[in-house]
Amino acid sequence: MKYIGIYGGSFNPIHFGHIGVAKWVKEHTALDEVWLMVSPNNPMKDAKILAPEQERFEAVKEAIKDIPGLVASDFEFNLPRPSYTANTLCELTKAYPDCKFILIIGEDSLETLPRWKDFDYLVNNFVIYVYPRRGCDIDNAAIVAQYPYIKLLYSAPYFDISSTQIRNSKGLK
Repeated sequence: MKYIGIYGGSFNPIHFGHIGVAKWVKEHTALDEVWLMVSPNNPMKDAKILAPEQERFEAVKEAIKDIPGLVASDFEFNLPRPSYTANTLCELTKAYPDCKFILIIGEDSLETLPRWKDFDYLVNNFVIYVYPRRGCDIDNAAIVAQYPYIKLLYSAPYFDISSTQIRNSKGLK
């Protein structure tokens, strides 16, 4: 059995925070690989601000090309849109029956997780690694007690950067 972390995102643009999280999770957990899953159409983001999906995918491939255990994935490009994580994990499980998939999300996403499509399916069928994000004010203990597959990565470093900050610094939306 191969253990694969799925770290999804728009990566609009990819930056050192994305890469740092992926590397840290790969190096500090029992995962064999971390796939940076480029989302063509995240239902919680405005598609008008996204660079073309193939450009974002190529940028991710280039950014991680020399990092062992990190893989750029365009798997969602061939799935129905918008890209729902539950659908992606279901299809990955069918396509790769010898792999166990672990979802990797930021603490900010943990706040919105109950609103995700097929939330119950996600939290009852997949381990979810949650890395810390500054400014998140949620009751992590209550969430972990309620959903035992959620694992908080308390010792993971903070990466104080976001794609939004980068776009704003360049005068982009």
